[in-house]
Amino acid sequence: MKNYNLDETHIYRFDPKERQIALETEDVHVWYGDNEAIKGVSLQFEKNKITSLIGPSGCGKSTYLRSLNRMNDEIDNTRVTGKIIYANTDINSSAIDVYEMRKHIGMVFQRPNPFSKSIYENITFALKQHGMKDKNQLDEIVETSLKQAALWDQVKDELNKSALALSGGQQQRLCIARAIAMKPDILLLDEPASALDPISTSKVEETLINLKENYTIAIVTHNMQQASRISDYTAFFYMGKVMEYDKTRKIFTRPKIQSTEDYVSGHFG
Repeated sequence: MKNYNLDETHIYRFDPKERQIALETEDVHVWYGDNEAIKGVSLQFEKNKITSLIGPSGCGKSTYLRSLNRMNDEIDNTRVTGKIIYANTDINSSAIDVYEMRKHIGMVFQRPNPFSKSIYENITFALKQHGMKDKNQLDEIVETSLKQAALWDQVKDELNKSALALSGGQQQRLCIARAIAMKPDILLLDEPASALDPISTSKVEETLINLKENYTIAIVTHNMQQASRISDYTAFFYMGKVMEYDKTRKIFTRPKIQSTEDYVSGHFG
């Protein structure tokens, strides 16, 4: 393994006059017990853009992504410090209602995880849990969410069918629809296409590109071609730090540092 300089602290901030910031982290650290997995990451996510988080396995990108809506809270012996700013509020504060916050910052996981319920019930379950009972309103949200996830035309006549009967790609788009049914501002995705075939992957990518009109999206991916195809910005993680963060075309054509150049060109290691 080549030795790369990890001593320099990188803080990436946009000029607020030029861009609208949907989410920001300031000096975020994540510990699993005594292991420091994230080492002071400060990043900003521009509104209505797709940001890809790339880097080798174990570099911390998924850990960082999960910190953005406090999913690391679910893991024993985990500690997160630093600020995670959403809507002018530090959502890493102990005073935050985490479940309420997750209505605004949704998440889709690596493997499709639909509920063992009908397609319709997958979309409406959380809505009903939050007190929505009007069937017309629920019907409208189901249709809108499935259309946004590019799944409506395929399932509109089978909404009472088990979600588990869908293909892997359809299940993942259903999980995206389920997340956006809550009308979040931000959508986090942890390698959402890694278990899918190329055709299904292409459909998920097309869905995400269309969704950025209404959502701010952060996606962890090992697929360099995917990152270059769909993202506006890319952050390269290595050993718990962000080594470089810039517009995607610059990361893949004119990176500023050697470790980024080596990783995106396949010469890392």
